[in-house]
Amino acid sequence: MQEFLDLAIKYLPELVVAALKYTLPLTALSFFFALIFAVLTALIRIAKLPQNDWLAGLMDVVKWIAATYVWFFRSTPLLVQLFIVFYGLPSAHINLFANAWVSAVTVFSLNTGAYASESIRASIASVPQVQKEAAQSLGMTTAQVYWNVVLPQAARISIPPLSNSLISLLKDTSLASVITIVEMFYLSQQIAAQNYKILSMYILAAMVYAFFTSILAIGQHYLERYTSRFAQ
Repeated sequence: MQEFLDLAIKYLPELVVAALKYTLPLTALSFFFALIFAVLTALIRIAKLPQNDWLAGLMDVVKWIAATYVWFFRSTPLLVQLFIVFYGLPSAHINLFANAWVSAVTVFSLNTGAYASESIRASIASVPQVQKEAAQSLGMTTAQVYWNVVLPQAARISIPPLSNSLISLLKDTSLASVITIVEMFYLSQQIAAQNYKILSMYILAAMVYAFFTSILAIGQHYLERYTSRFAQ
């Protein structure tokens, strides 16, 4: 036990610094883009087809692309997606994702966005149709109905599932170590390779992850309490 405490005193600060410098920024940046992908995808998938045949055909194609995107990223492992983008595409002379950070943010954003889009789509669908009709009867356009009535309520409803997605993303960033990003888990592996305290170092890494995910969970709790004031 004393040996573990000594290791914690010595290495925990390094792991926390690595989390603050790499793990948390990677999580925040990826989640920011994931929300953009999620909202756009959800709105596309619930949009009604226009009356114009040409526009309806175009919208059908866009809907198919959005559905295929969600299907692919929900049907394949995140680790495989990282390998495809970082190692596979450059081997096919597609060097846009040769940078490890670009690859990681791209894959994490698209993966999380696919799952989050379903949460947002369900949240939008849960807003009563009568409220949309009431807003339209007041002369609001479809865009105004969504911006002023639907999306604010959907945002409140989607807080729990989106918070779960954020917490999962924070933990999933440990996979960035396989594409050479020196985030917290990668650092713990390097230290373990030097001091041979493999179990202890992995437990310390798990403790740091648990600390930050607990902070996010507490933030989710207070955000839900705050937004519940606006619930009917």
